[in-house]
Amino acid sequence: MTTYQGGRRAAPPRRRSRWFLAGGLVAGSLVVGVAGVTGAAAAAGDRDQPAASELPSVVLRGDDSGEWDRDDRRERNRGDLGARRWEEPGEGRRGGPAGERPGGWDEQERSGPAEQGSRIGHRPEVAVPCDSAKLISALVRANAEGGADLRLASKCTYELTHAFQQPDDYDGGIRDAREAADSAENPGDAEAPPRNPKHDRAGLPVIYHPITIRGEGATIVRDTHAEAFRFFTVRDGGELTLSDVVLRNGLSAAEGGSIHVVHGASAVVERTTVIGSTSLSAEGGGGGIFNDGHLVVTGSTFVDNHAAGTAGKGGGLLNGGVLSLRTSEFRGNSAVAYGGGFGNYRGAAEVHSSTFAGNNAAQGGGIASFSARTRVADSEVVDNTAQTGGGIANSDALIFLRGLEVRDNTATGNGGGISTFQGLVPVDDSIVAGNTARGSGGGIFAEKSNLLVRWSEVDRNHAVGAKSKGGGVFASLGQVSLFSSRVTGNGATVKPGGLFADKARVKVDDETDIIDNESTNCEGATVPVQNCFR
Repeated sequence: MTTYQGGRRAAPPRRRSRWFLAGGLVAGSLVVGVAGVTGAAAAAGDRDQPAASELPSVVLRGDDSGEWDRDDRRERNRGDLGARRWEEPGEGRRGGPAGERPGGWDEQERSGPAEQGSRIGHRPEVAVPCDSAKLISALVRANAEGGADLRLASKCTYELTHAFQQPDDYDGGIRDAREAADSAENPGDAEAPPRNPKHDRAGLPVIYHPITIRGEGATIVRDTHAEAFRFFTVRDGGELTLSDVVLRNGLSAAEGGSIHVVHGASAVVERTTVIGSTSLSAEGGGGGIFNDGHLVVTGSTFVDNHAAGTAGKGGGLLNGGVLSLRTSEFRGNSAVAYGGGFGNYRGAAEVHSSTFAGNNAAQGGGIASFSARTRVADSEVVDNTAQTGGGIANSDALIFLRGLEVRDNTATGNGGGISTFQGLVPVDDSIVAGNTARGSGGGIFAEKSNLLVRWSEVDRNHAVGAKSKGGGVFASLGQVSLFSSRVTGNGATVKPGGLFADKARVKVDDETDIIDNESTNCEGATVPVQNCFR
């Protein structure tokens, strides 16, 4: 028995540009890049272009829980970049004050004397009156002119009564083309059913170009008696920036009840509330938002959204691309299959400083990571319910958890707090407490997985079924390692109440305490557990 020194909390993150994804995402083992950057820089020759190493990027170091080093590089590069400036959160997407080019290049730096003052690339903001028809007209014009910056009427409600009818130039995109090629090579092995254009409807014109919509507290709502349609579809090459708006009552027969970002598109969603929206997609989901491209979400709220299809995923948000999610809340969302609040399926996602509360799914009531790479830091997962993984479910995936509070979640099966199957799950500087499973693993259930618990507490969890084991931790057919942690005050119907291991490699260092569990700490495990008071 040793003296526990307490969890080490991650330091607060520094600010970064909302467009950091242009440079790629590296999150521990998460690596998603944008090809060709170096070649593009080299092709610029002697022009005043930045080197590839100077482009904005995300660097998530293994020891800083997703902190960013952009500020450091910014100071180093300031003298080299001349008039170039980094765009900060809250500035316009086109580079800020008039006279600057998109991306922050100063007009004086890039143009000759004859061109200076022409304000090439500057785009005035267009005010949209409180009229749904005027909003549609503004978006039609924006697409015709290659983009626009729109400002909605303050506190206005734009009610949409039918899907917008337009020829959709979408040819299936690079994702569909790839799946078609895979299907041709492997008949009968396509990833998804063929797309039905009739299901893929939006109430507003499709986004094909860079378009910014500043909501000013406005609401965009689908009439309750209207046909099924989402609000925004962002196609290949499109860039949507949406802020300070409420999206209410979206309904899609395909993915994305309110917003769908396709594989070759990108979106930034800031201070936005997505409420009461539903995806009916049988195999997809994203009751609020479905992302298959690049998506940044900050300061937003997802409430009462549903992935209601036969195998619906991601009640609030479903990610299949590259996602950065920060300072957002997911409450009261549900999914038929997994990810009641948030689901990451075959994507790369970084989640920071967010809350998942009161969500429900078959697996992963709050968060689900399936065949994906996910990192969650400094967040709360509380009061969620599921059959497996009341708080978090991980399957055939990597999910990195740091600085989490996983509390008071419930599973009718295994894993009241966290469940993992065939995955890698580091749990660092976290608290897993007060969770309940009617199967095994009241706190954490791990099967065929590598579970690492470091500087964390697994406390007061319970496995309450007639044959339940491992009130704190249940591990089978894999590996579990505990470092400088506490497993205490847990209980199970069948001993042990602390740590149960079967056909698994177990390592418990001498700085870890497994004590005060009912009815035993480790006695009843089928493999020896070192440094455990039995």
